[in-house]
Amino acid sequence: MSKEGKPMSVCLHPLGGGAAAAPERQPVCVFGTGDMGRSLGQRLLQTGHEVVYGSRRPLGCGPLPRGAQVMSYAAASQLASVVFVCVHREHYGFMETLGSQLDGKVLVDVSNNPEKNLYPEANAAYLQSLLPGCHVVKAFNTLSAWSLQNGPSDACRQVYVCGNSTEAKRAVAEVATKMGLAVLDRGSLSAAQELEDFPLQLFPEWRLPLQIAVGLAAFFFFYVVIRDVVYAYAVQGKDISFRIMVSLANKVCPIVSLIMLSLCYLPGIMAAFLQIYRGTKYKRFPDWLDRWMLCRKQLGLLALGFASLHVLYTLIIPIRYYVRFKGWDYVITQVKENQTSKFDTTVAWRSDSYLSVGILGFGLYVLLGITSLPSVSNALSWREFSYVQSKLGYLTLFLCTLHTYLYGWDRFLRPSTYKWYMPPGYVLSLAVPSAVLALKLLLLLPCVDRTVTRIRRGWERTDPEEEKTLLT
Repeated sequence: MSKEGKPMSVCLHPLGGGAAAAPERQPVCVFGTGDMGRSLGQRLLQTGHEVVYGSRRPLGCGPLPRGAQVMSYAAASQLASVVFVCVHREHYGFMETLGSQLDGKVLVDVSNNPEKNLYPEANAAYLQSLLPGCHVVKAFNTLSAWSLQNGPSDACRQVYVCGNSTEAKRAVAEVATKMGLAVLDRGSLSAAQELEDFPLQLFPEWRLPLQIAVGLAAFFFFYVVIRDVVYAYAVQGKDISFRIMVSLANKVCPIVSLIMLSLCYLPGIMAAFLQIYRGTKYKRFPDWLDRWMLCRKQLGLLALGFASLHVLYTLIIPIRYYVRFKGWDYVITQVKENQTSKFDTTVAWRSDSYLSVGILGFGLYVLLGITSLPSVSNALSWREFSYVQSKLGYLTLFLCTLHTYLYGWDRFLRPSTYKWYMPPGYVLSLAVPSAVLALKLLLLLPCVDRTVTRIRRGWERTDPEEEKTLLT
């Protein structure tokens, strides 16, 4: 403690000489008293910083975190060397009048825009052009006011920082580290546009998988509606539209799940054959294949979601009114006609095998989903993770495909199965997984597997023309 009773600590001065240059701790200034400004100030106070707010209405800005001071922009900026700018871009103009007070200070721009490409340059770059004598740093814009108030969680511990001054970025990094946040330097201020686009992204890695899932679900839903409901009404005069809610949904979910699971492994097989064709692993894959391979986790999780819906729909089948009605009607008919159906061992084997294989496949499905969670995958070695996702993954695909084949059994050969010459949905769903499994078996052949292994270890097949050039 000093003689005046003020606490002594190291000064947080980004461009100054160090602890000996300023024996008293400088406060951190926050421009703006909105949600972000209040939350940021509260978090700074909790981590031991002194906070002073700059406001255009110091006496009418509402309640602020306890322990913080509030004054005009000009007065607040003179007390701190680090200023957090928590105002929207359209209000930056007032800072031009504070050029002399802000000259040489670090301005931390935390702003975001409501949509992309709203302005020709990034907000931070615009702020730097307004105040060329300041050191503008883009940071904290990827955090929400809610996360700052409640403490950082695993999903929002990282702070991206960019700026042209290394010392200014270091000062901001010290503040963020003291707040319990991890700092990632993204380089110069030219990266500000990228950082400002981060909060505007809505599930960027899920867009393609979701588009595939919605497209497949919509196609097969209308396909089975036409094939089952419309056909029954047009040809047989029956209204079975009530089956859309459960029966048809229970047909669509496993079809989409099986196709999407096979789509998780198809790009890897295509990449292997492409490497064999090229004779090297050092050539980039096409962009569409790269994008496809990067979203395999999301494809698998969506496939697991559809498989889970299939299980739930199957479990409620016994309590459906239609099933109970048909069951009792069949029993009463048998009693009236004094008939007894014979037990068919073949049907029993088929039914039990179909259910057993489906249960095993779903169990492995769940295992694949669990191991894809970061908390689980981080605890596994690369070999363990690869074993589960690759070998057990192909086993899952095989069991789910076999489950579908057992469901169809010999109905593939019955002409009555093809209504309006349209094959059943499950027949169409077998095309992609069957092709994936066949291609995988081809890759497992010793001669093919040996070639792929050599290529992935760095071996390259020399081009004949290049070989002639080297010999001459």
